Amino acid sequence: MNVLTVSQINTFIKAVFAERQELRNVYISGEISNFKHYYNSGHMYFTLKDDKSQLKAVMFKNDNYRLKFTPENGMKVICFGQVGVYERDGVYQLYCRDMQPDGVGA
Repeated sequence: MNVLTVSQINTFIKAVFAERQELRNVYISGEISNFKHYYNSGHMYFTLKDDKSQLKAVMFKNDNYRLKFTPENGMKVICFGQVGVYERDGVYQLYCRDMQPDGVGA
């Protein structure tokens, strides 16, 4: 029997995600919910959702300072980035590098 630790399996899953070209440079549309902007670090954490599912997302200070709008809950957006695994929590999420409003007038 091959017994792995939680850390070992999370490290393995992170590596599997990192190898997949399909998870790099993706555009994902959705509605923002649970938006939090931590001004001390500059990072933004939020959830993208549609009518059937949701995806956690993070946008780091180095990327979000270029935004020409202020994201907020309920806003429909298109995010660009890479889907990866936050190893400590064993959670997959979008590492957002760019974001634009979606829809008329965007």
